[in-house]
Amino acid sequence: MYKLSPSDFAYLYEECKLCYCLKVKHGIYQPSMPMPGVFSAINTRLQGNLVGKNLKDLSKDLPDGDVITQEGWVDSKLVPDTSVYIKGKYDLLVKNPDGTHTLVDLKISQPGEDKIEKYKTQLTAYKFALENPKTGIPIKTTRLALLIFYPDSVSFKNDIANLGFPPKWLEVPIDEKGFIEFIKQIDKLLSGPLPEESKACKWCQYRHIGETLSHKGDENKEDIPF
Repeated sequence: MYKLSPSDFAYLYEECKLCYCLKVKHGIYQPSMPMPGVFSAINTRLQGNLVGKNLKDLSKDLPDGDVITQEGWVDSKLVPDTSVYIKGKYDLLVKNPDGTHTLVDLKISQPGEDKIEKYKTQLTAYKFALENPKTGIPIKTTRLALLIFYPDSVSFKNDIANLGFPPKWLEVPIDEKGFIEFIKQIDKLLSGPLPEESKACKWCQYRHIGETLSHKGDENKEDIPF
């Protein structure tokens, strides 16, 4: 039984199947690159200020709904016909006027329609976990969306620089059938032998170059007799 983190789907899984399997099956992680502190600070303040508010308080162009949870953890049952489950942390959960919910992924990035496809599986995985929790009450989730902020203006007033971050809402279509098929592909990958590394994976390239340079000349060393 393997734990799948939805945040790995958009990048790690797509970039290198070997690195993905090493993480999931053996707990071997790629060296982490810390997010610059300014992005974490902006993200935390944006999310924190949305909790308890209606999305329309942020912008009249956003849908009606109250933000009820920030950075919530999910832990699912096994995905049907697989040996994997979903565990991770989503950004925002919004309660819709009809009592259902919208799952929102907040991004500090340049908005673009290409992000819908890129993050669709990640958001659908959180939806599955919310509706199929290992413990607790299922949460009916009927909408998925990206809420994207990107600075487009700056003003100076009272010794303070104010950046303008207009929100961009991108609705993400729900494709539950596609999600199940995607997870079955991962399950098949994990149940087999380790795959070949991606030729484009910079971490695999780094590992090989490092091994070659660090052991250069070893062939000329005599064996130590102990």
